[in-house]
Amino acid sequence: MRSVTTVALVLLVATGAFAAVAVPGAGASTTAATQENDSSAYAGTHVAFEASGNAVTDYRVGDEVVFERLAVESQSSHESAAGIGAGASLDAVANLEGAGLSLAAQTETRAEVDIEGSASLAAHDTDRGILTVHAGSESQYAEMSLGSEASASTDGDAVVVESESRSGTFLVVGEGEVTVTDEGTVTASLESESTLVFRSYADGERSDDDREQEALIANGTATAEVYADARDGAFVADIANYGEDIAVETAQESAHRLELTVERAQHEGTVVITSVSETAIENRDDLAVTVDGEAAVEVSSYSELEGAIGSDESRYMVQHASETSASADVLVAVNHFSERTVAMDSSGTENGGDGTGADDGGSDDDSGIGDADETPGFGIVAALAAVLAAGVRLRR
Repeated sequence: MRSVTTVALVLLVATGAFAAVAVPGAGASTTAATQENDSSAYAGTHVAFEASGNAVTDYRVGDEVVFERLAVESQSSHESAAGIGAGASLDAVANLEGAGLSLAAQTETRAEVDIEGSASLAAHDTDRGILTVHAGSESQYAEMSLGSEASASTDGDAVVVESESRSGTFLVVGEGEVTVTDEGTVTASLESESTLVFRSYADGERSDDDREQEALIANGTATAEVYADARDGAFVADIANYGEDIAVETAQESAHRLELTVERAQHEGTVVITSVSETAIENRDDLAVTVDGEAAVEVSSYSELEGAIGSDESRYMVQHASETSASADVLVAVNHFSERTVAMDSSGTENGGDGTGADDGGSDDDSGIGDADETPGFGIVAALAAVLAAGVRLRR
């Protein structure tokens, strides 16, 4: 039996603040317009790049180029063409030709790039400019060439790239490594089913908390990152998967709480990182998390958060972002996976609404359509659930 955990997130939205929901792929978005003009270019709100031939080029986050070229090629193909032996050092992996690629599916917050062979690439149009390269069934090499104004250095098992006004971190989830070669390029070796992750930060924004989150991602503890924001008066949302055994879908909604299904193929618990802008959620100081109707424990350190996995209690932590960012991170550590209901509630009552966990007049179906007329400001919650579900179904 597949184990299922339901994660619920209540978003209190100011009345009339948003008029519509930006469903992925709907409307005349910047992304859609770009696709019509140039099928090899992507230009979103935060991220822009080109994908044609054998590489992704000019990857920009916030109008700053963080790397000039990214090429991905199977290890067997490159080793054969370059005449190097299997298991060669990453310094020997130079001038990667790269497999053929092309820009494929696009949504409001994501662009997916098709790569010949088993590898796949996804760019997430968020303020962190998240990019993931999944190796698939074959081992892969990835090579990132930096701009003239950028530099790279190792930071533990990760590589940090510094450009004029942004920084970024490359890390590997699963088996593999990433390093800075003698030529100054960033090169990664990915074993099958491993993932290369890139996260970007504004100048001076990368904090100790971000380093802790990167460590949770790299060691496989945090397997998904949810992003929710408001653009042009409408919600947009996206989910980056760092583990292939996790998926998120809408499970249940009501006027006072939003429920999402987080499904894992294994019993072990996990951490879900949720980055929410201040326009998307209020009353963070009143946030409460329950698991099967019992209150989860709020903690103040990442070690306590990790300690929830495999224990007899789930835990959560609210991490307020830096002064330069308008978002906050809510991290939920689900201690183990079975058929359970997890609710995040900022209505001021522990179990949502009247404290009983009832729907309080909201819809009981899985349609994702809320009762916006009866409770102003809460109908958008259900719409966000639909957005999250649609984004994850596309990824799956």
